Amino acid sequence: MSVLITGIGELTTNSESTGDALIIDGSKIAWVGQSGSAPAADERVDVEGRAVLPGWVDSHTHLVFAGDRTAEFGARMAGKPYTAGGIAVTVGATRSATDAELSEVVRKHVAEALKQGTTFVETKTGYGLNVPDEVRSARIAAEHVDEVTFLGAHLVPPGADADEYVELVRGEMLDAVAPLVRWADVFCEKGAFDYDQSKAVLTAAKEKGLGLRVHGNQLGEGPGVRLAVELGAASVDHCTYLSAQDIDALASSDTVATLLPACDLSTRQSLPPARALLDAGATVALASNCNPGSSYTSSMAFCVTTAVLQMRMSVEEAVWAATAGGAQALRRNDVGVIRPGARADLHVLDAPSITHLAYRPGVPLTHAVWRRGVREV
Repeated sequence: MSVLITGIGELTTNSESTGDALIIDGSKIAWVGQSGSAPAADERVDVEGRAVLPGWVDSHTHLVFAGDRTAEFGARMAGKPYTAGGIAVTVGATRSATDAELSEVVRKHVAEALKQGTTFVETKTGYGLNVPDEVRSARIAAEHVDEVTFLGAHLVPPGADADEYVELVRGEMLDAVAPLVRWADVFCEKGAFDYDQSKAVLTAAKEKGLGLRVHGNQLGEGPGVRLAVELGAASVDHCTYLSAQDIDALASSDTVATLLPACDLSTRQSLPPARALLDAGATVALASNCNPGSSYTSSMAFCVTTAVLQMRMSVEEAVWAATAGGAQALRRNDVGVIRPGARADLHVLDAPSITHLAYRPGVPLTHAVWRRGVREV
């Protein structure tokens, strides 16, 4: 069935397509243009002057988990610094959970995000840290999200030898998980994996045909950005602490700098240098980093608002980063954009323009959402 959407007050397409109307046909966008020249459609929806943009593309989440880290958050707000070690708490709870319990957690958070306009979600393994639990995390994730990333190299399990664990990740664990995922990631950070260990994991994953991602430069300047650019990773995520050389390297590469401002606020760290990255010519994405420890939010609108109000991004830059930027970080050209042939993922705001996302911070502005051509909200 085809649907003609008219009365669009402001249409953000991230493409050459322009107009005040569009047609959805099945799961795709079929036409974009002026309503006066719109082809016939089976149904018509008038959005009465509201803004329409692509659905949010959340390119960095950790949704396969169990347990709660409220106490850790409270301690952090009382002055205890964030460290990577808290991941081990979630690992224990996740290993103890049933498949049904983990599946429900993922389903619930994807549904929560969808109600806020997120129509495309990536999520990672990484709370199993052994072969059977990483495999089931990947399998469960694939049942609910659009893209799955293998993050066996999230943390060295307590009591394990780091180098021996790296060999497990890049060997038996990778062999078992690779058929279920598209990407491989590594937490290249002090307290997690160093440059050599991270490179060993990513090189093995690349040989398996997986695309590469990197958690890097979250807790301080380090080798994450350099490694990501060196290996041609699709994205390096966090980028909280960057040297001038890191910024130049990103600007001269195809690696996307994925910024996770909700995480930086939750961990009380500096916000990433978005303005410097953009001014240098780097490609920037925004993502939620939804996880139970350091960024327990699924609100991409919150990330956009933060980027505008506190990171000196324009509204247009922030919205692009949260839609088309996320798509580029996942090497997708069919989402995060409104044009004929793209996936029919639409976010209708209860506002006349995208500026209201930052102009009215904290106000829920989602009026309607289409995902794959189906109205979900």
